[in-house]
Amino acid sequence: MNLHDKIKYFPINITSIITLFFVFSLGTAQEKKGTIGAEEVDVVKSFSPTVSDAFKIKEVPLLDDKGNAQKETVKYTVLPFPVASTFTPAKGVAASVEKAKAQRLFENYASLGIGNYGTLQGSLFVYKKLQARDFIGASFQHHSSQGGINDVLLDDHFYDTKLDLFYGVKESDYSWDIAGGFQSQTYNWYGLPADFGSSLTASQRNDLIKGIDSEQKYNTITLSGNLTMDESMLDESKIKFHHFTDAFGSSENRFFAQSVFGMDLWNEAVTTSVVLDYLGGSFENNYTKTNTEAIDYRFLNFGLAPRFAIAEDDWTLQIGASLFYSLDTQASKSKLYFYPNFKASYKVVGDLMIFYLGADGSLKQNTYMDFVNENPFLSPTLFIQPTDSKYNLFAGLKGKLANSVSYNVSASYLNEGNKALFKANNYTENSANEPYAFGNSLGIVYDDVKTMSLFAELKADFSRNVAFGINATLNTYTTDVQAEAWNLPTMKINSTLDVVITDKWFAGAKVFFVGERKENQFNTDLVTNSTSITLPSYFDVNLNVGYKYSERITAFLKANNIANQAYQKWLNLPVQGFQIVAGASYKFDF
Repeated sequence: MNLHDKIKYFPINITSIITLFFVFSLGTAQEKKGTIGAEEVDVVKSFSPTVSDAFKIKEVPLLDDKGNAQKETVKYTVLPFPVASTFTPAKGVAASVEKAKAQRLFENYASLGIGNYGTLQGSLFVYKKLQARDFIGASFQHHSSQGGINDVLLDDHFYDTKLDLFYGVKESDYSWDIAGGFQSQTYNWYGLPADFGSSLTASQRNDLIKGIDSEQKYNTITLSGNLTMDESMLDESKIKFHHFTDAFGSSENRFFAQSVFGMDLWNEAVTTSVVLDYLGGSFENNYTKTNTEAIDYRFLNFGLAPRFAIAEDDWTLQIGASLFYSLDTQASKSKLYFYPNFKASYKVVGDLMIFYLGADGSLKQNTYMDFVNENPFLSPTLFIQPTDSKYNLFAGLKGKLANSVSYNVSASYLNEGNKALFKANNYTENSANEPYAFGNSLGIVYDDVKTMSLFAELKADFSRNVAFGINATLNTYTTDVQAEAWNLPTMKINSTLDVVITDKWFAGAKVFFVGERKENQFNTDLVTNSTSITLPSYFDVNLNVGYKYSERITAFLKANNIANQAYQKWLNLPVQGFQIVAGASYKFDF
């Protein structure tokens, strides 16, 4: 018999033994009962119980007849006298909670604002459901100013107008939309160096400045489409295309496509992102106009990024990687890039304290359009290259200090190869120069940059009517070739406050601070090298207040740069001083 069989029959043997023991004990007890005999009991004293004499009353008490007289019979009668009553019990009514009136939501709005510096701001958004599942809409935005910055010698007006159209369909298990847009922008290279024309006479300087036509125009055409699936391995797919041009013959085309596939493996989510990115463009000249042919650039990037995610009660884990193959078709070069993609979090004290860390990286394809959107004062003579974000290591704590107060603190170390840096262009005072070659424009330089950052953020919703937020970032940079990390701030602080004063009134404030940055620029006709320039730190305070005249009409007042600082975000390019814009918005439905 094996061990399993022994274990199987063991309870039966125990039961048999217990049963036999019980029967044996019962039989033994019956035998003892039948053998009990008579025994003698010796009585020492006979038992004769007695009752002791009771305490007897010696005298009979006398009764007082006065207190024991016979009681008279009393008869009670009720006099029937009717009384009128006015009390009427009220019926019970269930208590009710007073509900706030639901705010009506509108699908369309229009706004218009007018301010100093000849500022005009306007926007329009319209949306219409055609049937139960499809919709169509449009968006229009305009922001312009006639200029007037103090001590600026060149024209500083600007225009920015954008129109977008879209159409989409929403089904039960998928949705898709397409969009197209056009944007027209006009800016001026208005920032001349402080000592501009020092080598010229006063009349020569004035004639030179009058002859500078500092205007630059940008035009953008965009097309895009999105597809989202619910019951499919294809989670989502999107495509984007833009055609970007300027007034100096520059042109750029970009086509970007990305699809995300998902599946469950061992009850965990596995996703894979596939990327196709093409960029092509050209500039007519380099900055010194020494080229004999147009400066062309062509890049084709393929990307694959699988990711595996695990989520438990107190911790989450994401493990993945990114693989990119980049082909520089213009230079006939190619390179393979590999990046980590790791993130983990652990709830140390529930939602009160969550520890997280990770490492990620990616290949960033820089474009002329993206550079202009960040800095419109660039010369149309750039050298376009991708940035290799090798890895970004980060760790931090986030959570809640109270139900309405959240925090986030972290530290990170970012290693980037071929990072794009904005840097002021050197210049001469030659009247034959292009209008951007008088020290009033910036260019792009590349370098390997390592960035150490500390970040802290606090958000608080003190009530339904008051919301506050503040964050700060401290940075230190290490460069390889360049003397400094040009135009990168060492500190940034941002703060917002939104207050609902009454049902009609609301207000808000935005304050930001930017620390010192490094720059370098010189007149090549006078010197061949110069030391770095430190751009001073600056802060900007912006306030807004609004009044809801009705559920459709709202009036607003905005005040920007309240401190009236003529700070320079970019070298030689001071911003507008105190600005105020007043206007109204109107919400409606078709």
